[in-house]
Amino acid sequence: MPLKTLPLADPGRPDLSSPLAFLRWLQRGQRRGQVLATCWALLEMGCQAALPVLVGLGVQAVVDGDSGALWRACAFALALVAVSALGTVLLHRQAVWNWIHAVCQVRQLVARQASHLGSGLSRRIATGEVVAVGSGDVEKIGWYVELIARVRGAVVVWLAVGAAVLAVEPVLGLAVLLGVPALAASVWPLLGPFQRRYSEQRALGGKAGELAADTVAGLRVLRGIGGEELFLDRYRAASQKVRAAAVRSARIRSLMQAQQVLLPGLFVVGVTWYGAHLAADGRISVGTLVAVYGATVFLAAPLRILGEAAHAWSVARVSAGRTVRVLALTRTEGTGAGPLADPAHGDLFDPVTGLTARAGELTAVVCGDPDFAGALAERLGGHVPVAEGGRAEPSVRLGGTELDAVALDEARAAVLVHDKEPVLLSGTLAALFDIPSSGRVDPWEALATVRAQDVLDALADGARAASGGGGGEGGDGAEAVMAAEITERGRSLSGGQRQRLALARSLLADPPVLVLDEPTSAVDAHTESRIAAGLRQNREGRTTVVFATSPLLLDRADRVVLLRDGRVAASGVHRELMRTEPAYRAVVTRAGEPEPVGERPAAAGTVRTESRSDA
Repeated sequence: MPLKTLPLADPGRPDLSSPLAFLRWLQRGQRRGQVLATCWALLEMGCQAALPVLVGLGVQAVVDGDSGALWRACAFALALVAVSALGTVLLHRQAVWNWIHAVCQVRQLVARQASHLGSGLSRRIATGEVVAVGSGDVEKIGWYVELIARVRGAVVVWLAVGAAVLAVEPVLGLAVLLGVPALAASVWPLLGPFQRRYSEQRALGGKAGELAADTVAGLRVLRGIGGEELFLDRYRAASQKVRAAAVRSARIRSLMQAQQVLLPGLFVVGVTWYGAHLAADGRISVGTLVAVYGATVFLAAPLRILGEAAHAWSVARVSAGRTVRVLALTRTEGTGAGPLADPAHGDLFDPVTGLTARAGELTAVVCGDPDFAGALAERLGGHVPVAEGGRAEPSVRLGGTELDAVALDEARAAVLVHDKEPVLLSGTLAALFDIPSSGRVDPWEALATVRAQDVLDALADGARAASGGGGGEGGDGAEAVMAAEITERGRSLSGGQRQRLALARSLLADPPVLVLDEPTSAVDAHTESRIAAGLRQNREGRTTVVFATSPLLLDRADRVVLLRDGRVAASGVHRELMRTEPAYRAVVTRAGEPEPVGERPAAAGTVRTESRSDA
């Protein structure tokens, strides 16, 4: 039986109108798998349901002394056991594939969404929430999607058994047909409380995951300022809240499981008691009683499946709701307004703030609020993410053309936004620089611009140490440096070294418009001065926007723009603004104004205590 290759070439376009619609869409995406799993479930459970009939015939044959009928019943029973075993194997294989298919599809959707929204995703939804969706929630969704086929099989077999018993003994048949759905429905009153408690547990788990991610990302700075114990206490408190919520959910779950054992047991006892009375009165034979008892006991299996389905539905609905919230986030999409005429020679204008970055110039933007500066830097790249149903802000225009009106790929090629928190993936230095670029700037020129010789030396030393210290003559060559391994997130490098490598990667791309958000916040003043000079030379004739408050960078800009209360308040050169604008002077020198609230030194990589020691 051929199976599809995973991951899928295209995970599709999901129905995000509701959590239930999303779950139905996943099921429709694997129609063949669902049909096969239902068939194998019918084969497995049908054989198991028919087995008590043959056992009853065998018992009756012993009572009647008919050895031929006994051998026939045994032969048919062995055949049913063999077919049931085959059905079990095929059902398990198909059910696992259905689960993997659903899990992989949802994970691909989440990964595609994260790639599509970029850094805007973490501004809309907490990182811990995204991690929880991509790990635990997808498994719950896959469980529910896989279980649906078994539920169909259980319902069909229950109806068949009920009809067979009804034909033999109407009262017992009615008990089977009416008792099973009544027992299955008895668990539903517990689903509402369980869903509420499980939703609370998942929400608290997402917050704990976010706290853990932030702590790990800022561990270096936390150690430097002695804040490890503080964050450890916070995580302990958050984890205890998750534990308490999980215990509350488990209490309801334990009641549901106890109910699934107790009520079917009482049902079997009642049906058997009534059948025994019928047999004692001579109204049914002993073999029929055994068959009815076996069929009734078998019905505990469909009941367990229905109870499992109730639990799976309750958790999958919560998980699907969280997944839909992530997937429902969207960007402003292009309207087909046509390609950008000449992005390298067009002014970049933001109608919200009134900011204009002139073509071919280095424009510095001074803003006292780092969070607002980060949001503005993102908006300058166009196609800003907006929540489902939300209203997007007016689009940034490049050369008179709205960036939101052109295709996302074209907007990204025209304007590159260098994130304040750039991530260095594990791999070689050559792989880090293996990006689309104009070809005007080579990697060595970009590294020289950011004054990264110490970074190259550190990578070369690490490569020699990894090879046992015998690098030889070729160990210091360009090829050896480019082959040096960078650890995940560049953790083997200092904050300033990571920042300079990321800046070199952006310079290598050489986009028509480059937006930099505090690109030198983690380096010492001497290095920052040299980078500022190299940056101006490297980007000569290209449009560059730098969000910064460092005088060393501001003094190299062709034009400096001051933003206050979300609008352009003044513009000019750095030294002129220092003389004529008290508000500008207060932000740049940090005199007379408190530090901006909410600055995140650890995660943002803007901690001067660490950076100024990075020579």
